[in-house]
Amino acid sequence: MTIIDNGVYVNGQRTENPNTLESTYAATRDSEGMAWIGLYRPSAEVLHSLAEEFGLHPLAVEDALKGHQRAKAERYGDTLFVVLRPARYVDKEEEVEFGELHVFVGPGFVITVRHAESPDLVSVRRRMESNPELLRLGPEAVLYAIMDEVVDQYSPVITGIENDIDEIEDQLFGGDTEVSRRIYSLLGEVTAFQRAVRPLVGILEALRRGSSKYNVDEELQRSLRDVLDHVLRINEHADNFRMLLQNALTVHSTLTSQRQNEEMRLLSEASLEQNEETKRLSETSLAQNEEVKKISSWAAILFGPTLIGTVYGMNFDNMPELHWEFGYPMAVGAMVLSGTVLWGIFRKNKWL
Repeated sequence: MTIIDNGVYVNGQRTENPNTLESTYAATRDSEGMAWIGLYRPSAEVLHSLAEEFGLHPLAVEDALKGHQRAKAERYGDTLFVVLRPARYVDKEEEVEFGELHVFVGPGFVITVRHAESPDLVSVRRRMESNPELLRLGPEAVLYAIMDEVVDQYSPVITGIENDIDEIEDQLFGGDTEVSRRIYSLLGEVTAFQRAVRPLVGILEALRRGSSKYNVDEELQRSLRDVLDHVLRINEHADNFRMLLQNALTVHSTLTSQRQNEEMRLLSEASLEQNEETKRLSETSLAQNEEVKKISSWAAILFGPTLIGTVYGMNFDNMPELHWEFGYPMAVGAMVLSGTVLWGIFRKNKWL
């Protein structure tokens, strides 16, 4: 439904509840009152009808139709066009959701165009209708009430982001590997929140400067200053959040580097220990090889005399040189000679 609420007000009291825009136009002219029309994603036909009746500027109408505008305030003659970016914190998803609200304010009319579910302007209308003294101040008072509601809804967002940052600090020092993703996501939300809030400072200051020119009530001017103070505090919170998150990224990067360095150190130590163990095994193997060489050398040296002694120890009668006078000296000499020659060979090859 395009038209959410539609009323005509005279001296702070609601006097008409028109069913159509044409009835609203007629009732406003007849009573010389103020029309307050609330729209939700209206069609081009509806906005062009309003533009023709109230003299809305084509550029402002085009912005209201397209949406996706930054927060701003533009004046076209006696008509003020304000774009606000409401925000709300969604607990279930732990994220900030942004809306868009366009407000046309001029002599005898207030038109609100919402492009999202928030903010709920029904509560604003009820608040104003319960305070005829404030509503009697005209369209500027309605604009103040709308901006006050939008700014008030920023407070739960601040609380939600603050809780998220506290959780990130716990994750950061708890070694959670997904914390960087959450920091980047929250930093993006804070940046978007700043883009929604920061322009309000300039908008409210511009409204204050133009108060005298457009004969805005002094009490209403004080109310606008109060909203401005609130916005300034919210901006400070947002700046602090951004700084905290940027510091969190720096700390996360430092902690990650430290963990990587520690892992590299442990790997290096393990590699050195492995190399040392390999070196010890190599030395042991070399020592064993040296021992094997010595044992093999002495076994070969003893093999020659043993072979000769074994042959001559068979005691056969028909063995050559068995009854020879020099047989025994020859056998002993052969044993000594074979052992000496083998010892010399092994010594030369450094086996002994």
